[in-house]
Order: sequence, then C-alpha cells, then structure tokens
Amino acid sequence: MSDSVGTFRGFRVHYVDKRIEARFEELTLDDLTSGDVVIRVQWSDINYKDALAATGAGRILRKYPLVAGIDLAGVVVSSTDARYHAGDAVLVTGCDLSETLDGGYAEYARVPAEAVVALPPGLTLRETMQIGTAGFTAALAVHRMEQNGQSPAGGPVAVNGATGGVGSLAINLLAGRGYEVWAISGKPEADEYLLGLGATKVLRRQDMDTGGGPLLKTVLGGGIDNLGGPQLSWMTRATGYGGNVASIGLAASPDLQTSVMPFILRGVNLLGINSVLTPRPLRLKVWERLATDLRPRHLGAICPREVALADLPAAFQPYVDGQVMGRAVVKVAD
Repeated sequence: MSDSVGTFRGFRVHYVDKRIEARFEELTLDDLTSGDVVIRVQWSDINYKDALAATGAGRILRKYPLVAGIDLAGVVVSSTDARYHAGDAVLVTGCDLSETLDGGYAEYARVPAEAVVALPPGLTLRETMQIGTAGFTAALAVHRMEQNGQSPAGGPVAVNGATGGVGSLAINLLAGRGYEVWAISGKPEADEYLLGLGATKVLRRQDMDTGGGPLLKTVLGGGIDNLGGPQLSWMTRATGYGGNVASIGLAASPDLQTSVMPFILRGVNLLGINSVLTPRPLRLKVWERLATDLRPRHLGAICPREVALADLPAAFQPYVDGQVMGRAVVKVAD
C-alpha cells in the first residue's frame, strides 16, 4: 500500500527538549498511525485547537510526533473496510485526529473506518471543511438543545465567543432555525459581521447583569457558551424554565461558579458538548442535518479565507492571539 502512494508532504508536530517543533516533512504511509481507510486529502481547515497544537500554546497532542490538523476531506484511495471504496468522497472531523492519530495537514491520511463520514449529499468537500469541527460542534449543540426541548418560542439564545468559528456558525445555524440570537462580543468592529450572520442583538460584557445572586432576571431561553467562567455562570442564572445552556469551550476559564438553584428551581439544563467523542450514529445524524435543515446560510462570509498547505506555519499565531474572525480552509491538494 505504501509503495503505491510513495512519499508525500505533511506538517508534523514534534516534542523536542521540552518544546514544540512543527515542520514539513516527507512521509510515507508507514510513518502514519494505523487505520482502515487511506484518503487522498484535498481540504482541511484551521481551528483554535490546531493553532494551539502547532505553536505549543496548548497541549493538544497526547503523543508525538503526529501530523497536525483535526479535520480533513478528500477521496478514498484504498480501504480494508467494506463500507468505503476507492473514489468515495469522505470527511473526518475530530475523532482524535492530531491528538493520538495523524491528522489532516498531509497529502494522505490513514484513519479508522469508524471515524470516516461519507460526503453528505448537497455538500462539497470544500464546504465540509468550511464547516469543519467548528460547525459540527455548533450543530451538535443545537441538535442536543432541540432534543431537550429548545425552540424559538422559548426566548433568545445567547452565543458568546461570537466571532470565532463555533460562535459564528452557531449564530448562523440558530438564526436559520428561527431563533432570536444575542451575540456577545467585545469587538465593536465585528457588529456588522455578526448581525449579517443572523444575530438580532450584539451585547457587550457590561450589558450583562452578572450580579452575585444565585438567580438573575430571566432574559434568555438558552445559550451556547464557548468561554466558561463568569459568562457561562451568567447564562445558567439568566435562562428561563426548561432552557438549555450548551457548554462547548473554556477559552476564558475552566471555572464555573454557580449554584444548583437554576437547575432545581428553573429546570435549566447544562449540556456538555464533546465533538471528539460523539458516537458514530449521532455524528452521522448531525452531518445529515448540516446538509439539510441546519445547513449554514452564509458560509462565504463565515469562511472567506483559503490558506495553501505551504503557508500554514504563518497562519496560526493570529488564532492564538484572538485576532481572527470566522474561519479559513486549507487547500491541501487539487
């Protein structure tokens, strides 16, 4: 199998002398972690986790060395699993890529069949990477909330970390489903962008009544939290009866200072969202919805940037510094 593919280029992360070194290397399939399906990678993307892994700003990889990139889309070259055949268009998001398995920043990938998703009808490979883990995570949050009774009639849904990939897509998906969406952002220059995605209101932190009481005035039907800390606490205490708050990230803090009162007295539900360990049937369902009723309506605005594989090293630091709005795809090969 490796002879038929030959050598190819990949962006690999090493841990040398207690520091991260990321660089391009010539690889063969024998250099990659084991898997059932070999994919000729055409597209990937850049997520916050990718930037942390490549720069060493966060410990994402759990073994070294590994090809970076938590997402990929391309065409099957070979498969020992009967579900996939040469020529099939497929994608992989999360599923331990760039954590314990080699990821998408290489011209070829070898992955477990259970991680592979056939290209959903109605989406292109490029569009799946415009969505990527960020969009899948946002869609998973909306799906879980709606499974738990969330509806537009319940009131506004707040989204913080609004200009990031997950936040931008969450706003767009919720608006497409008819929800009133309150975007929370500290970037006044992003207001037009957020309103264009479907937000009905943009809040600043000073607009949020984060008083010290265990319950606050009910102003929300629910929330999608990317930050943790005080903003997550505010969402739980300001959400009305039966509402859902989806906890996705901890970009600000891993802490949560609240009490049981929102959950007992108002029946608020705190939903933990883990896109990496999502069971396969649920993963397939969410991707099906991303191609149909949860299809993003403004992908071009959310993901306007395209980065060549060779230009990856210079693309990561702005993500670490919080200077990026929306998303970018990586063109790995034609």
